[in-house]
Amino acid sequence: MSKELKTGLVALLIIATGVWGYNYLKGQNIFSGSTRHFFAEYNNINGLSEASVVTINGLQVGKVDQITFNPDPEKRGTLLVQFSLQNSFNFSKNSIAKIYPAGLMGGQNLAIIPDYNGETAKSGDFLKGEIKSDLFSSVGEKLNPIQTKLENVLVHVDSLVMGINKTLNKEAQQSLNRSIIGFEGIVYSLNKTMRSANRLLDDNKVKIDVTIDNTKKITEDVSKITEDLAKAELGNTVKKLESTVDNVNGILVGIKNGKGTLGKLVSDDKLYTNLTNATKEMEELLREMKLNPKRFVHFSLFGKKAKPYNEENNKKNVSNNK
Repeated sequence: MSKELKTGLVALLIIATGVWGYNYLKGQNIFSGSTRHFFAEYNNINGLSEASVVTINGLQVGKVDQITFNPDPEKRGTLLVQFSLQNSFNFSKNSIAKIYPAGLMGGQNLAIIPDYNGETAKSGDFLKGEIKSDLFSSVGEKLNPIQTKLENVLVHVDSLVMGINKTLNKEAQQSLNRSIIGFEGIVYSLNKTMRSANRLLDDNKVKIDVTIDNTKKITEDVSKITEDLAKAELGNTVKKLESTVDNVNGILVGIKNGKGTLGKLVSDDKLYTNLTNATKEMEELLREMKLNPKRFVHFSLFGKKAKPYNEENNKKNVSNNK
């Protein structure tokens, strides 16, 4: 073998090794016969680059080969991503090629979300492309509407302040300033009052604690009394009281109906008249005994007779001995 041929073979081997090494570093094994190529379309690849990792369920199965603009005029501006898989894992055409953040330090990878329903995907097929927002993108997407609303609010507030400034003249502004100063004085007075109240509470803390303890003791005593009353046979007492009231009502009904001595006294006018007359005669008898005691107790050595009863003198309360 000539020296030139040996040199050519060595150069060819070096070139082949360099090509294989370059593709190997890119994640592509040119000697693998099971490599499959797929495509996905995106409006925004969010930083995905060529040679980015392709995974299925977290396992690296391939890499992104090429990213170009879609040549279709109807899809102008969309990005066409070509990626290859060195794994024979099968999934359907309904699977999703989702771009996701590789980590907090940046970078994007491509994940195949496999779907097993439908026709099996073959090399050259298109998969549905989606993008998973990272933390900062999600926060930015949520804050953007809030920022827009806040800007609108600030514009309206600015307009309102300008309108107020135009509406209020110097006197009104001075009056508003005085009102603000007066309000500040009120706040100062309230703060002073609160400090005085706090100082008063601190000075009387012991008395307040004693009062609270006394209140607690009174509450406990009332609770104990209530418990004692609950334990007492109040039901029997109430029943006895009701029975007594019924008996009294019966007695009153009997008196009203003229039963018994009190009933007759209350309902019989004749008995009342007789009692009245008896009382009157008793009164006259007592008056006669007082005015003429000798008529009832007579004692005389000489046989002198007592004077007879005189009704007129008795009515006049005059003695018959005069």
